Amino acid sequence: MSQIKPNKLQRIVTKCYQLPEFLQTFALSTAFGRVIKFAGTAGVEVLELKGARSVLRLKNRKKAQNHIGSVHAAATGLLAESATGFLVGIHLPDSKLPLLKQMQIDYIKRSSGDLTAIATLTNEQIAAMHNDDKGEVTVAVTITDSAGIEPVNANMTWAWIPKKR
Repeated sequence: MSQIKPNKLQRIVTKCYQLPEFLQTFALSTAFGRVIKFAGTAGVEVLELKGARSVLRLKNRKKAQNHIGSVHAAATGLLAESATGFLVGIHLPDSKLPLLKQMQIDYIKRSSGDLTAIATLTNEQIAAMHNDDKGEVTVAVTITDSAGIEPVNANMTWAWIPKKR
């Protein structure tokens, strides 16, 4: 099996993980917040971005709240998109462009407090991103609130195409 060359995004993540542990979340969140401005504005935090898993958090702060004091539905969608998109992004070769194709979000109940999203990829999905010029993956994401309840069911479908030269 050939060695997979890390893409630009993966090299940034690797540098963040070389920092002292207490700085890693700040460095990852700052780096991604600069690339994805809306995620930075909303305050999405990257807690983990390794291998086939990402863990992101969105605190229930005023700038991300709805009229009833919980995290806004659009901000919840942003969290799910970010958790899945960052994970897809670290696996796609630099020659490919990721595109969000579909968001499926079912709001089941009102959330309480901060939200945490955990997205995962399978080895088969990662292999397809490296081997296929075009394709798509549906990435499962679990969102829990501060009470440990899953107020949202979500799946994001990401496609990729070759970048134009």
